[in-house]
Amino acid sequence: MKRYQRYFLAIIPVAMLMTLAQPVFATAVELSVEDSIALALQNNYDIKYAKSAREKSYWAMKEARKNKGLSIDFTHTDQRYNTPPAETGTSTYEYTTNFDNQIALSLPLYSGGKLENQIKQAKLDLKVAELDVEAAKQQLKLTVVANYLTVLEYRNEVKVNQETVKNYEEHLKLVKDKFDLGLVAKTDVLSSQVDLASSQDNLVKAKNNYTNAVAALNNAIGLPHATEVTLKDEFAYEKYPRTLEECLQYAVDHRPELVQYEAKIASANYDVDIAKSGRRPTVNLTAEQDWYDSHLIGSKNSNWLLKLTTSINVFDTGLTNANVKQAQHNVDMVLDKAGQQRDTILLNVREYYLSMHEAEKRIDSNKVSVDYAEESLMIQKARYEVGIGTNLDLRDAVLSLDSAKKDYIQALYDYNTNKVKLEQAMGLPVQ
Repeated sequence: MKRYQRYFLAIIPVAMLMTLAQPVFATAVELSVEDSIALALQNNYDIKYAKSAREKSYWAMKEARKNKGLSIDFTHTDQRYNTPPAETGTSTYEYTTNFDNQIALSLPLYSGGKLENQIKQAKLDLKVAELDVEAAKQQLKLTVVANYLTVLEYRNEVKVNQETVKNYEEHLKLVKDKFDLGLVAKTDVLSSQVDLASSQDNLVKAKNNYTNAVAALNNAIGLPHATEVTLKDEFAYEKYPRTLEECLQYAVDHRPELVQYEAKIASANYDVDIAKSGRRPTVNLTAEQDWYDSHLIGSKNSNWLLKLTTSINVFDTGLTNANVKQAQHNVDMVLDKAGQQRDTILLNVREYYLSMHEAEKRIDSNKVSVDYAEESLMIQKARYEVGIGTNLDLRDAVLSLDSAKKDYIQALYDYNTNKVKLEQAMGLPVQ
C-alpha cells in the first residue's frame, strides 16, 4: 500500500505540469458599457489602492482619538541583589530577591489644543481619502468608457474599410470586363488596382487598431489582454440636457478634488493652531499603584500616587514662532493650489462642453454627407456601366463615401468621448 501511495504522490506534480502546459483559449465575453465599468471597479488596482488608503486613514483617526484618552500601563520588575556581610567577622554575602508590580494610569487633561486639533485633522484626512476613492472611480470610468468608445470606433472603421474594399473589387471587375472588350485603357485597370491595394492596406491597419483597442479595454477592466469581446452597445447620440453654466456650477459643488481642497485648507488652519499650542500650558493627570514584595505576586509595601502636572514653555529660542510661521505660509500655499485646481477644472469643463457641441453639429452634417455620397456612388456606377461616366469619377465616388462614413463615425466618437470627459470634469458620481 505504501508503494502505491508513493507512486500516486509522485505523479501529482507531473499531472499538474501537463495541465498547466495546455494552451489557454480566450473566452468571448459580451460587454455593455455598464458591464465594463462594473468589472473595472472590481479589478482595478488604483481603486483597491484608494480603498486601502481610506482604511488606513480611518485607523489613523482612531489613533488620534486614542491619544487623548486614558492609558493604563503595567510594569513588573524582578530584582536580585547581595548585601555585604555585617561586621561579625564572616565573609558570607546575603542575597535578596524582590518583585515590583506597578499600575500607572495617565490622562491628558489639556494639551494646548494640540491633540484636539490632531483629531480634527484626522477626520479631515479620512474625508480626503474617501473623496480619493470617488475621484479614482470617476477617472476609471473615463478610462473605461473612452477605451470602449475607441473599440467601437475601430470596429466601425473596419466595417467601412471592408465595404470600401468590396466597392473597389466590384469596380475592378467591371473595369477588367470593359478592358477585355476594348472599351477602356490599361491605365484604368492599373489605377483601379492601386485603389484596391490601398483600401486593403487601410483595412489591415484598421483591424490592427481594433485588436490593440480591445487589448487596452481588457487591461482597463482587468481581463486577460487576448480575451475576445463583443460589444453590446453602439454609438449613441442624445442631446445633453445641461447648459454650460449649469455644468460649471455642478463642478464647483461636486468635483471631488475641489471638495478635498476645502478639507485641506481647514486642515492647514488646524496646523497653525497646533503650532501655537507650543505657547500654551499642558495638563496631565497621573495615578499610580505600586507593590514591592519578596514574593512574585505580593501586596506588601503597597503605595499609591496621584499627580497633576502642569507645564508651560517659557522660552524655546523662537522655535514655536518658527513653527507658527511655517504653518501660516502652508495655508497660503494650499489656498494657491486650490485656486489653481479650481481654474483648471472649470477650464476643462468649458473645453469639453464646447467640443461636445462642436461634434454634435458635425454629426448632422456628416450624416447628410453620407446620404449624398451613397447616392453619388450609385449614379457614378450607373454612368460608368453605360459608358457615360469616367473611371476617375467612379473612383472618387467610392473614396468620397469612405471619407464621409469615417467622418460620421469620428463625429459620433468625438461627441461621446467629450461627453464622458465633461462628466468626469464635473465630478458626476459613478453609479
